[in-house]
Amino acid sequence: MSVCSLSPVRILIVDDQQIVQEGIKKLISSFCENYHVMSAQDGTVALSMLAQDKYDLVVLEIDLPDYSGLEVLKKLRAKKEDIPVLILSAYSEDVYAVRALRAGAQGYLCKSGAPEDLGVAVGKLLAGGRYVSSSLAEKIAFSLDESSDKPPHEELSNREFEVLCSIASGNSVSDIALEFSLSVKTVSTYRARILKKMKMRHNAELTHYVIKQGLIK
Repeated sequence: MSVCSLSPVRILIVDDQQIVQEGIKKLISSFCENYHVMSAQDGTVALSMLAQDKYDLVVLEIDLPDYSGLEVLKKLRAKKEDIPVLILSAYSEDVYAVRALRAGAQGYLCKSGAPEDLGVAVGKLLAGGRYVSSSLAEKIAFSLDESSDKPPHEELSNREFEVLCSIASGNSVSDIALEFSLSVKTVSTYRARILKKMKMRHNAELTHYVIKQGLIK
């Protein structure tokens, strides 16, 4: 479990599933009486709350109804916000963990993990450290080996990866442009790059790959 702080600690949970959100809030609050836990149901609300008030930690889901968790993380880091971020996601480590850590998260934990793992992760991040599971640490070590084979989507930039997942979700170029505040021409350029990097010819191949790899729910 995490070490209990003697002073008030403000923690923001960002998760769109209310039952899950309330469960995480109660669990984190049980670790320490000085943990004051607030919540937001999407990226827009979370960014607004973070702009208005000071928080000591953000616990962030990747799959949100507006921005992805990675996009929220990117916006925070673009504003030079150094608040620690723990990704707590339904997605397995294999899918998003390395990408999230490279984007600036200080920790990654699957929702399928044990409650005590969340306590350890929260404590480590609040103390200025990082948290990864032993299995994830091993994956990161292997990812540093340039000779190791990487799946095609690992060669994509974060934005290209987000566009890939949006394409596979059935969104049109116009929908994606609106979602990420980009021009239609820019989205088309991203699509062309994705097809080239992944050595595929059309959206159907991309969609099949994304579903097979479990990159979207």
